[in-house]
Amino acid sequence: MDYREVEGAREFVARLEHGGDWRAQIEAFAEEQDIDAAFFYGLGAVQDATLMFYDQDDKEYEPIEFDEPLEVTPAVGNISWLGDERFAHTHMTLSRDDGSVIAGHLDSATVFAGELYIREFETTLERAHDETTDLDLWPL
Repeated sequence: MDYREVEGAREFVARLEHGGDWRAQIEAFAEEQDIDAAFFYGLGAVQDATLMFYDQDDKEYEPIEFDEPLEVTPAVGNISWLGDERFAHTHMTLSRDDGSVIAGHLDSATVFAGELYIREFETTLERAHDETTDLDLWPL
């Protein structure tokens, strides 16, 4: 395991804007606040979602679209740099009205209501290509 000790910095609570994109709002907030590394979790509801599943054999993300209201139970992720942009690496668990659950890597989702807790770290994290997985991971 590779690791780096980090110190906590600022902490935020935030309410996402109704009708906006869940992940894009986190990325815009990170840009506005100059956040180079953070962890977050959130809850709420979305009107639709596109989740991604990473096929480990083909080494490609496969999108799965859901056009229905869903509860966020929860969303977790981190903020770091991917190229020259801040990236909110987000995984989301969603429940349907019958209680069944779907989950995956969030591509996009239209916010119905959303609340976040964000903890910034006093460091910069930048993603880099990992040959083994073909993913952009932290080179710690």
